[in-house]
Order: sequence, then C-alpha cells, then structure tokens
Amino acid sequence: MTTSDATDFAPAPGSADIGVYGLGVMGANLARNLARHGHSVAVFNRTPARTRRLMERHADEGHFVPATRPADFVASLRRPRAVIVMVQAGAATEAVIDQLRALLEPGDIIVDAGNTFYRDTQRREAALRGSGIHFVGMGVSGGEEGALLGPSIMPGGTAESYRRLGPMLESISAHVDGEPCCAHVGPDGAGHFVKMVHNGIEYADMQLIAEAYDLLRRVAGLDVARIAEVFRSWRDSELDSYLIDVTAEVLGRTDPATGRPFVDVVVDEAGQKGTGAWTAQTALELGVAAPAIAEAVFARAASSAPAVRAAVRGADLDGAGAPPALPGGAGAFAASVRRALYGSKIAAYAQGFDLIATAGADNGWDVDLGAMARIWRGGCIIRARFLDDIVRAYGADPAPVSLLTAPVFASAVRDALPAWREVVALAARSGVPAPAFASSLAYVDQLRAPRLPAALIQGQRDFFGSHTYRRVDDADGVYHVLWAREGRAEEKWS
Repeated sequence: MTTSDATDFAPAPGSADIGVYGLGVMGANLARNLARHGHSVAVFNRTPARTRRLMERHADEGHFVPATRPADFVASLRRPRAVIVMVQAGAATEAVIDQLRALLEPGDIIVDAGNTFYRDTQRREAALRGSGIHFVGMGVSGGEEGALLGPSIMPGGTAESYRRLGPMLESISAHVDGEPCCAHVGPDGAGHFVKMVHNGIEYADMQLIAEAYDLLRRVAGLDVARIAEVFRSWRDSELDSYLIDVTAEVLGRTDPATGRPFVDVVVDEAGQKGTGAWTAQTALELGVAAPAIAEAVFARAASSAPAVRAAVRGADLDGAGAPPALPGGAGAFAASVRRALYGSKIAAYAQGFDLIATAGADNGWDVDLGAMARIWRGGCIIRARFLDDIVRAYGADPAPVSLLTAPVFASAVRDALPAWREVVALAARSGVPAPAFASSLAYVDQLRAPRLPAALIQGQRDFFGSHTYRRVDDADGVYHVLWAREGRAEEKWS
C-alpha cells in the first residue's frame, strides 16, 4: 500500500495482527520486522509524516495498516488487541498509555518496548490491571539493526498476554541454534528489570574491554593498530563476542581527516542514558554486590567531568614512577590481560545474574536464569560465546548460590587468578586506572575469603550505635557490649 498523503489512510477494522505506536527508527524497524515475518501490522505516529515515510519507503516489505487517528489505529486491530508502544520513555510513554487506555477494552494488551525503569512498569501494570487491560514491559536489545533483523526480546506481563504475543515476538527475534532469543520473563516489571540488568552488564563489559585496551597501550606500549590485531585474535578465544568484534573494528579505523587512529580523535568522555545507573542503584537497594557494574557507571561519570580531571592533573599528583618491566614482554602481558578480562567478565555476569535472582525472589517473578542466558546469545549487545556455558551451567543447577560455583566457571576463574592479580598490580604500579578489573578481582577475593573484616565494622557499629552483633559461637544470639560503662560487660539481647 502506498499513498501520497497521510490523511488518505482509511484502515479496515480488525485487519491487523498487532500495532506499533511510534515510528522513530526503532519503532519503524520493529514494525518492518513484524511485517517481513508475515504479520499484518497497524502503524501510527503522532506526526503523520513518519507514517507516510514508512509507507512510501517500505510498504512492499509486508502488510501494513496505516492510520492517522488513534481511534482508527486501535479499531484496525483484531481482538484481543495488542499495541507495542515505541515512544520516548517517561512522560511521552505515560501520555500514550493514557490515550490507549481510553480506547482499549478488557483483555487487550499494551506493550511498552522502551527502556523504562521497572518500578514504573510495576506501577502501570497495577493501574491497568484494574481495567482488565494487560500491560507488558518488554526489553528489546540489539539497537536499530537488531529491531529490524532480529533482536533479543525480554517480555514481562501475564502468561495470558504472552500466549497472544509470544508467537509473533519469537518469530521476529534473533535465533541461535534454531531457538528464538525471546522468552517470557515473568509478571509485571520482570521484563524491564532483566533488560535493565542486561544493560548494566553491558556497561561492565564495555568498561572492562576499555581497560584492557588502555593497559595494552599504556603498560605494554603497543600501538593502536597492534592492539586491534590483539582483539581480532581474541575472536578465536573464550572472549569471542559482539563487543570484541566492535572493539576490533573501532580500533582498526583510521581517521580520514587526520590519518590518526580514530580512537585518538574521539573525546574521552563516555555518555550514558541511565540504565547502568539504575542497575547500580537497584543493587544497592537490594543489598547485592555488583561492583563491576557500579565501577563502570562511575568510570563514565569520571570521564565526563573534564574540569575536575583538568584540576587534578594540574595538581601534579603523579607518583607512579617509571613503568615497571613486563615479565615475558608485551606478548605475555597481552595474554595475561586476556585471562584477566575473561575472569572479570565472569565476575560481572555473576553479579548481574545474582541481582536478577534476588529481585526475582523478592518480587515473586520466578525468572528462569538459564533462559535469560539463552535469549542473550543472539541479537543483543552482550551476545557472546561463553553464554552457552552459562546456559549449560543453569541447566545442570537451576539455582546455584553463585554462577562462580558452576564447575566450568570455577575452573576458569581459578586459572585466571594469577594473571589477573599480575595485571591489576601492574596497572596500579603504572598509574593506569583499572577500576573494573580491580573491583571484579576484589569481588572474587571477598567471596572466597574465609573471614572478612566486616567483623570489625560490626564491632564499630555496636560501639557508636548499639547496633548489636552475633557471635561465632552462638549463631542465634544477638549481643551488645556496654561500651560506655565501666567494665564494658557484654549483654545478650536475644
């Protein structure tokens, strides 16, 4: 169907399988993906020009049902109606939901496919539930290309809504080994929560890779072209992933205007849109240790504070001294960085999955962690070879205390630790920041330590705040020392 004027659109009632509201790049590509897979797709945008542009350029890709009025858009959908909302998160999404709520009926489905904070999704789902309308918070990863060619899809919501949506979503998702990279995550905010953690892991993964590059350049002394070759070689290792591919491409590019490495003409300030910060904040709220994710967020914040960085550089705080000698030379150091990067990557993913498991238990979501690893194997930004090992690990034990205890990862971390320690030590001695490497190593060491200095912290808390403590020889007792009284006697409070 083509048209020269958006006002000519007159959709047939009940003729579309699913609707897409919002035709920016992501929404348009998702609509095209659905149409290419044989689904009749109703399309609407607040600005009719975008609807017209989609029809003029892509009408031959499948069956689209365009509309210029929200009421016509909704009427064109078969019952129970399903609408995917692809507009800016926040107030715009809220306005569209309110608009659709007035037009839909009990049993119909609204899908928010944006990067929405999961608590907002929970609130909206509860509000719409009273009207009999299903609300689905759906994570979509893969960017513009993934939306068109096959993303990783993480829908939450009711099981009933997934029965309606699932076949369509699975058909348009990426596929690995014949399996769709789409699965029902759980009720209310589960889908958006898992997508948030996916993005938090993505932050950690990118920061670790950036630190590896920095170490190879500033400690090993390799030039950018050589580092690009190193990353290309890692494609044939346990590090094989989309982000390693991207890194090799970025490092291999030469700026045509200056002839310099492309990475050297990019301002060293990394932006962020909030999902990494949400992940770190949520980890703090839930009491889950996620230092790699948090350090990745902090590293972006530090990079984006040029005035502070300039002032500290001007304070002449450099005390690193001469670069240390590398045992075995640059090649051996690169091999150590590879092992340290893999160990850190395992730690970061373990933190992310721990966060999902904790939130799942708190919210009654019953998230299948193995299924989450499976649907991340294709389409999404963090797709990687070692996700197959995570799938197998959760298949052998669906509820491990930590991913680090799975035999395949316990062995890998054990093998990585000597090189990992060497890399972190050399980074510190060279004055090269490696916060995600160091915090990931500290995370592993904290968990493997037979005893932590937390005992001292709890003693301090009891001293100044009467917060009590437990004794190692009385697991059920709660104690307090009368610090302000003579003799400082110990009392058992319960």
